[in-house]
Amino acid sequence: PGPSPMELVLIGTGGCSAYDVVHILEKGRDAVEDCVVELEADRAETEPRVFTRIHMHFVVKGRQLSSDKVKRAIDLSIEKYCSASAMLAKTATITHDFEVIDTTAR
Repeated sequence: PGPSPMELVLIGTGGCSAYDVVHILEKGRDAVEDCVVELEADRAETEPRVFTRIHMHFVVKGRQLSSDKVKRAIDLSIEKYCSASAMLAKTATITHDFEVIDTTAR
C-alpha cells in the first residue's frame, strides 16, 4: 500500500538532511558522489503517536572524503539547517552516525 504519512515525514527528514550534507560538502569542493540516510525510529504508544526516537545512519560516498568534514556537514545539517529534523527534535531524541565509502579506487 505504500508508506504511511508518518513514514513519509521520516523519509522527508532523511532527504532534507542528505541534501544538506551533499550541498555543504560540494560547497567545500569535496568530491561527494552519494549520500544515503538509513532511518530507524520509535513512536509514542499513545495518540498522536509522535516520534520519540530517531536514529540517522549516513552513508556518504566520494573520492578521498575527510571523515572530519563529513561529520561537520552532518552536524551542521541536523543542528542548524534541516528544518524537518528541527521540528522532530521537539518530540524525539535524534541521534546519528555515519560511514564514509571511498570510491577513489573504482
